[in-house]
Amino acid sequence: MPTLFKRRQKPQGRHTPNLWPVWLVAPATLIVVGALAYGLYQGADSLLTAENTGKKPVDVQDVIKTTVTVLTLVGAVLAGLYAYRKQLLAEGESHRADAGQLAERYTTAAEQLGHEQAAVRLAGVYAMARLADDWVEQRQVCIDVLCAYLRMPYETDTAEDGFKQGEREVRLTIIRTIRDHLLDPTSPTTWCGLDLDFTGATFDGGDFYGAKFSGGTVNFYRASFTGDTVNFSTADFTGSLVNFGRAEFSGGAVNFSATKFSGPVAHFTKAKFSGAIVNFGGADFSGGSVYFTRARVSGGRVTFDAANFSGATVNFNSTRFLDGAVSFDGAQFSDATVSFGTAAFAGSRVTFDRAVFSGAIVNFGAAYFSDGNVYFNWSDFACGEINFSMAQFLDGMVSFEAVKFSGSTVNFSRAVFLGATVTYDGAEVTGGTVIFDGAQNNSPATIRWGPFPPLPASQP
Repeated sequence: MPTLFKRRQKPQGRHTPNLWPVWLVAPATLIVVGALAYGLYQGADSLLTAENTGKKPVDVQDVIKTTVTVLTLVGAVLAGLYAYRKQLLAEGESHRADAGQLAERYTTAAEQLGHEQAAVRLAGVYAMARLADDWVEQRQVCIDVLCAYLRMPYETDTAEDGFKQGEREVRLTIIRTIRDHLLDPTSPTTWCGLDLDFTGATFDGGDFYGAKFSGGTVNFYRASFTGDTVNFSTADFTGSLVNFGRAEFSGGAVNFSATKFSGPVAHFTKAKFSGAIVNFGGADFSGGSVYFTRARVSGGRVTFDAANFSGATVNFNSTRFLDGAVSFDGAQFSDATVSFGTAAFAGSRVTFDRAVFSGAIVNFGAAYFSDGNVYFNWSDFACGEINFSMAQFLDGMVSFEAVKFSGSTVNFSRAVFLGATVTYDGAEVTGGTVIFDGAQNNSPATIRWGPFPPLPASQP
């Protein structure tokens, strides 16, 4: 049976040397040594006989002495191999003892994390983090425990029964500990590239400033951001799968300024922005795909000022801008595909002032503008495709004042202007194409056409 001559599989997480079975190695060694001794004897006899041609025959004693000398050297080598094997076994035993000690430390740290007193739980946080640094094989497990702690029910209201004194400090310490291990990907104790699962966690503060989420999966699905500031400023989500889907930003401030989202995928799908100040100012969405599909803005303020959408696919399809303010002022859309298809701008203030659309494909197809204010003032539509086909301008204000249409194709075909105030005052057209084919100018819409020929009012 061929399986008899295979090495034993090394168990995962164990340190036993991967050696051949003794019952196989011992006979094989005896056979090899016997064959070697016989060969050496014959070789030495032939060699000495050849050197004494025509002289007195070689003494058998000389042959035996030469053979014994060589065998002694061989024996020394075998003894060294045996000692090496013994050393490996000893090291394996030592490693197993270390693993047992690490397992005991894990049990102790886990018990501390579940303690009633906050001071003991804090000690458990540091103990678990130190264990993760020392126990490479189970580092992910230790990180999972700390993330699981953040996912546990957390009461922030001091008047409620579930409130725990000192619990906020414990949670902030976990966040800070995770951040500290994500600053240097080259460190031997780095946690970069490992999975972080914050599904459903509540964050009422925390600092991820400068963290490098490089590789692995970073999951904030259904997380709740409320209360104090959560800071992701200058964080780097390069190469990670990032999920903020259905996250709720309902209070306080969340800072993503100068954060880098460079693929492969970042999800804010169905996220809810209500009452919080969320800042993506200067964020870099270069490469990869970012989804805000069916997100909902119903209060607070969300800013993408000076954000860079370069070479990325960014999706705001069916997003609802119902209240509050959203700003893309000074954003750069270069060689990107950005879609606001079927988005609803109803009751909010959304600004794209001084934004630059260069070589980008930007889609507002079938978007809905009602009872809000949307501004593209001083923006530059250069060498790209901008689509407002079938958009509905039903109420509120949409302004394209001082916009530059230079070398791009801007499509308002089949758009409906009904009840809104739309202005193109001061707009400049220097190349490119602006299309209004099939658009409807229905009373009581107020349109200031600027450089464009007025669209005849539709008959009732």
